[in-house]
Amino acid sequence: MPTPVVLDCDPGHDDAIAIMLAAGDPAIDLRAITTVAGNQTLDKVTLNARRVCTIAGITDVPIAAGCARPLVRPLRIADDVHGSTGLDGPSFSDPTVGLSDLHAVELMRSVMPATIVATGALTNVALFLSRYGADGIGEIVLMGGSTERGNITPAAEANIYVDPEAAEIVFSSGVPVTMCGLNVTHQALVTPDVLGRLEVLGELGRTCAELMTFFAKTYRELFGFDAPPLHDPVAVARVIDPSLVRCVDAHVAIETAGTHTRGATVVDLDGYLGLEPNAQVAVELDVPRFWDRVIAAIGNVSGIRAD
Repeated sequence: MPTPVVLDCDPGHDDAIAIMLAAGDPAIDLRAITTVAGNQTLDKVTLNARRVCTIAGITDVPIAAGCARPLVRPLRIADDVHGSTGLDGPSFSDPTVGLSDLHAVELMRSVMPATIVATGALTNVALFLSRYGADGIGEIVLMGGSTERGNITPAAEANIYVDPEAAEIVFSSGVPVTMCGLNVTHQALVTPDVLGRLEVLGELGRTCAELMTFFAKTYRELFGFDAPPLHDPVAVARVIDPSLVRCVDAHVAIETAGTHTRGATVVDLDGYLGLEPNAQVAVELDVPRFWDRVIAAIGNVSGIRAD
């Protein structure tokens, strides 16, 4: 049976592909899309979720807006990566897919039980846990953190950095948590071969290729990548087929007070602290099979069979 999923996201170029992967892969029953401020402001990422669902023909999945700022800190957006709209590159018409009147947390609650896949700041998820506890959550699979260095500071990955207090609530919740961090998502590179596979998938595939081309430009300018890493779909892939993303058990602590290390994920891979593991931590991606699932899902959504 497909795994019921709530996708909590902040589209974002890689979130856009994550939405299509979750909607187009038969292993997932996508029950809701919820948005949180992060890559851009809440109004922009929510508009982007509606835009993506409109161009992809995803009309039967409710979308709800959530938290417009982190729990206790000012919002920091990633317009240097995702542009002024949060989804720069292609031109989008006005979306025809609507927006639920519910707050994201209440929409989450209404479609439980489900796995939460979180690809933005963890503010909505932390608020759900604070309000309802773990009731109905099978697992939380998130894109965030790293076993190594960060991408917004030397120590911190952006999703965790934006709201470290929310991340601390999630990792301390007792709910099964899987962390797909930069150390594994940097293995999911959008190479010219991948762009070529997208471009043959009709109008939707060409739009995806345009999104990735813009994303490649900012990653090249900011980080020197020859090909950009497609972070967020890795978390979706872990739910689709756990064998796609190899994980190890570890204790993960969130740095909330460090002068230079705010938002760092302190991953105790070697058991130095003597603490029980509180997460599965992704360490290796089956890259060829990952791309096969992504391309096939976009093909399913577009109605064009992917070779």
